[in-house]
Amino acid sequence: MNFVRITLVAACAIAAPLAMGQGAPKLKVGLMLPYTGTYASLGTAIENGFRLYVTEQGGKIAGREVEYVKVDDESDPSKATDNVNKLVKRDHVDVLVGSVHSGVAMAMAKVAKDTGTLLIVPNAGADAVTGSMCAPNIFRSSFTNWQPGYAMGEVVAKKGYKKVVTITWKYAAGDESVRGFKEAFEKGGGQVVKELNLPFPNVEFQALLTEIAATKPDAVYTFFAGGGAVKFVKDYAGAGLKKTIPLYAAGFTTDGTLEAQGEAASGLFTTLHYADSLSVPRDATFRLSYAKTYKLQPDVYAVQGYDAAQILGIGLAAAKGDTGKQAEFAAAVEKARIDSPRGAFTLSRAHNPVQDIYLRQVVGKENKLIGVASKALADPARGCKM
Repeated sequence: MNFVRITLVAACAIAAPLAMGQGAPKLKVGLMLPYTGTYASLGTAIENGFRLYVTEQGGKIAGREVEYVKVDDESDPSKATDNVNKLVKRDHVDVLVGSVHSGVAMAMAKVAKDTGTLLIVPNAGADAVTGSMCAPNIFRSSFTNWQPGYAMGEVVAKKGYKKVVTITWKYAAGDESVRGFKEAFEKGGGQVVKELNLPFPNVEFQALLTEIAATKPDAVYTFFAGGGAVKFVKDYAGAGLKKTIPLYAAGFTTDGTLEAQGEAASGLFTTLHYADSLSVPRDATFRLSYAKTYKLQPDVYAVQGYDAAQILGIGLAAAKGDTGKQAEFAAAVEKARIDSPRGAFTLSRAHNPVQDIYLRQVVGKENKLIGVASKALADPARGCKM
């Protein structure tokens, strides 16, 4: 699909004009997200969450009416640099929001760093974005790939498993999730005996499932998302492995996918920074508002989009609506306690969430909260020189 430019003005509730916003130009937000392909539903949920927060603020951020410029990034890193440059240099967006695919986000981070454009990453967990690529103008409202993997490594080690096989797509998100899991699991006395992978977005799992059966590990750890996660969970159960080799996963495997996975996902344990049935007041109001607005139940992607808009709002309020005042923006966000539906979190010096990672179990069509796997887990931000 070619670059698509769609300009939309945020829905405005009737609100008194803010002093700082009188006569201010519109705030141009470049949404670079997947709207087709494996991750299409994730991109839509992120946009929905972002728009919901803006609507709650009367259609404005720091007194500036919001205008959206959208591009379908197709989860294709080869097109990412051209797409993001068009948003920055042709459309002159004030802030970039994206993306889901880690490879795409890395290209966005490079352009943001080179041009000084504000970037808020509402999903992609590429460790380097808030590691070696960290910058004063780059923020993340989601996670690093390391965080849920590390938390599950701790959980599986505590369960007493000694030998585990991992399986994922061969790309940054999968590789880094497995590395996080392996770091914690082996620190806890376990051993990853085999690391299996296949190219993104390939979903031909049968040969690898046969290899898992032959290896006979104590358990399997996996990272998949979107349509690939649906097929993997169904294929794992269909191969009879669910009955003999317990499956543990990063939470993206079951977020936004349970309806399609059906009974195959039942009982599956996952780790993530969000869960159903959280006793968080902000979550209750968020879920009600989201369901009323979109006639859908929100998931972690919607939360991350919502919190990306929150971060933008906090920073721009301190900067009096001026995206050029990046020192003021960063200082405000770094000291903020963000009241998220996931539970309150802060941002590290590298601008990644310091947050609780929950242990969840699939019960019916919900990722039910079991407990906290890792409390206020901070990514090590390896390579960050900021």
